[in-house]
Amino acid sequence: MLTIGRLATATGVKVPTIRYYEQIGLLPPPERSMGNQRLYGQSARDRLTFVRHARELGFPLEAIRDLLSLSDDPDRSCAAADAIARAQLVAVRARISRLRALETELERMLVQCAHGTIADCRVIEVLGDHAHCCESDHGAPETV
Repeated sequence: MLTIGRLATATGVKVPTIRYYEQIGLLPPPERSMGNQRLYGQSARDRLTFVRHARELGFPLEAIRDLLSLSDDPDRSCAAADAIARAQLVAVRARISRLRALETELERMLVQCAHGTIADCRVIEVLGDHAHCCESDHGAPETV
């Protein structure tokens, strides 16, 4: 059995994040010691490793919840898991497209910069007026 600190070290997930995952139901409530300390077994470690890896791949928490639910039924068809992964791939490709457009726009701004004064700075001008951008859809800032 692992304490929450040792589970955090073993999985690379911070203690507050582990508590949050418990709170939202991605991890089941842990066993408790006589001193009321959280104790985790191998299944909790495996589940948390799964969640961490899915987060690293950009899956949203709701998709991870669905994938965990699917993994709890090993005899079920993997079509639903494939669909979730396919949707994530579409989202990643869209994000890459926005990032490429952003890269192009930033390169263009820097090439057009005369390296003079701020009054003539193309970077400041473009950032101040979106109409100066070549790409109108280079993406809004993503929310976390």
